Amino acid sequence: MEHRFTFIDLFAGIGGFHLAMHSLGGKCVFASEIDSFARKTYEENHKKISPELFESNLFNDDIRKIAPEEIPDFDVLCAGFPCQPFSQAGYKRGFDDNHSSERGNLFFNIAEIIEAKKPRAFFLENVRGLSTHDNGNTLKVILDILRNHLGYSVHYKIVKASDYGLPQHRPRTFIIGFRDDNELGMGFSFPNPTPLKYNMSKVLGGKCDRVIGFTLRVGGRGSDINDRRNWDSYYVDGKVFRIGPEEGKKMQGFPDDFVFPVNNVQAMKQLGNSVAVDAIRIVGGAMVNYMESLSSKTNNNMGRLNKGEWAEPYAFIKIITEKKIYLSDENLLNTKSYLQVERVTNHNIKFDFIIFEGDTFILKNKITQKEIRFKTDEIFPKQRLEKLRKAILNASGTFEIPEFSLLESELGVQFEKGGSSFQKADILLDFDYLGLKKKDEGLGIKGLLGAKPTLLNASSNTNFIYSVSNFNHELIDEVNAIEGSKKIKDRLQFITETGGKIEFFKAEKDVMNYNLAMVDSQMPIILGELLLTYFSKGKSSIDSALKFIVNDGTLAKKIGQEGIEMLVHKTKKLLLDYTCGFFPGKKWNGEYTSNGTIVVDENGHLHGFHVVDLESFKNYLYNNTKFDTPSSSRHGFGKIYKERDGNLYFKLNLQLRFK
Repeated sequence: MEHRFTFIDLFAGIGGFHLAMHSLGGKCVFASEIDSFARKTYEENHKKISPELFESNLFNDDIRKIAPEEIPDFDVLCAGFPCQPFSQAGYKRGFDDNHSSERGNLFFNIAEIIEAKKPRAFFLENVRGLSTHDNGNTLKVILDILRNHLGYSVHYKIVKASDYGLPQHRPRTFIIGFRDDNELGMGFSFPNPTPLKYNMSKVLGGKCDRVIGFTLRVGGRGSDINDRRNWDSYYVDGKVFRIGPEEGKKMQGFPDDFVFPVNNVQAMKQLGNSVAVDAIRIVGGAMVNYMESLSSKTNNNMGRLNKGEWAEPYAFIKIITEKKIYLSDENLLNTKSYLQVERVTNHNIKFDFIIFEGDTFILKNKITQKEIRFKTDEIFPKQRLEKLRKAILNASGTFEIPEFSLLESELGVQFEKGGSSFQKADILLDFDYLGLKKKDEGLGIKGLLGAKPTLLNASSNTNFIYSVSNFNHELIDEVNAIEGSKKIKDRLQFITETGGKIEFFKAEKDVMNYNLAMVDSQMPIILGELLLTYFSKGKSSIDSALKFIVNDGTLAKKIGQEGIEMLVHKTKKLLLDYTCGFFPGKKWNGEYTSNGTIVVDENGHLHGFHVVDLESFKNYLYNNTKFDTPSSSRHGFGKIYKERDGNLYFKLNLQLRFK
């Protein structure tokens, strides 16, 4: 069957989004719901229209366990993310809700999925209270991340179920976003309201005193009809009538053949947690139409980059002019050894640069095989390179370099940023090293022209979980209320000083545990202890943290007695394997896709590291990287929380930055 678009269904409940999107021609390629009763209802009703979802194990339970990169590609992200943290009926803790599986922080999981998968559009739903929670600051944070960090156009509105045909108030915040909207400068509009399909008398089968019903809720069922908390009782033909699942289905827009393989209590809870199907379908239809009207072309040329990103095209040009890359030692001092470059290209251009004949290089079209010769000094004189270097060095934020656009025009090529999400090699070389010939050898590029770059970027994939025992659960809010520049260290200290015990449990994502174990079977524990030492003791350098946990004796209790030399060796291997091989969000096969790194210093000089000089490479990584603290709110760590199993946990996040 031909499908109009693909979508994923997060915090899926019983599948209101699924029904609406499927009716618009969408195919669900992934879904996630943690509640076991809701999962049962979801599968019972959607396995016929989306069998591959269940046959291919694409119906996930806990969204925190899966790496975003493991989710299949899709066009539209749909998510009715947990509303209790923002609800008038709940505790309204918002992002600070850590009393039930981090409900308040789950928006950030959505943001990371959008960042990793870059869908064409998203449709988020939450309670009306989201817009006013924390004096509007919660919504402000959400919109800022979606617009400014992820680069989507965003449109939001308070929508009632009764606006789109259903006899129920149910005001909800709808947030719609588009990836490619800015290219056309057009604006999405929510569709106009539609008349009621039927009223409450039709739903209840008799004359009802209300045309539009109360909002279906979770909890509080059975209040007296005159109680202000009543939401499920109505006067029908002068008598009190209490609605059940059949009436709830009609109020929410579910079809008559929708079944509940659970008891009535669970069915009413599931309906109260669900979305109003008709409202999702009508607004979703406008979203899909608008998405399809946008150009599918994304702005992938160089355009505006930050300093670190500009290091790649700069290094590319520098290699063409110098034709060799000197290898460096751990202190960035060039040795006499070098890679004699014979050909240079990368994954993101449509041409090969082939260097030969002294001061001439050839630009070869991969498709037509046409060759164009250029004199190196004419295209890349030293003054021009220096101008590019200063433009990068003196700029801030993201910026364009007109001189580089001119270069593209002169050469007749277009460089593109990005490429595969799983790409370790920024550049590909053919070179000769002391008679050793290499072809299409991949190397990464790191720039020191601005702030020190990261070696490993923070994400939910790099969260590590620690169990907390012997701690008073009533002190959760007190711990998490600790603020200040050293808040995470102070929170950890509060836990231990009040008798709590903090122990490494696991990396949050299973794929990260797998990849670390590929490096060494003990590496998850070693890295978990190093990270805890950094946050609790302030040992930022890898070497100082490693020596601390060896001297402390903590590590020996968990992995046995290992000398510092062995642990240093394992840690160096970890840094090398990450630099050249694995990504936190993708299962690693143990192979390298890059065999080195080029460091661009602030003077524009290139420093090469390659496995032909393995010790210098490993020593540079070990001695020149440190632990770093990313945004704790953005990446959902640094607070104690109570999990569904009743136990307490604490998350820390791994980010490594060059010194």
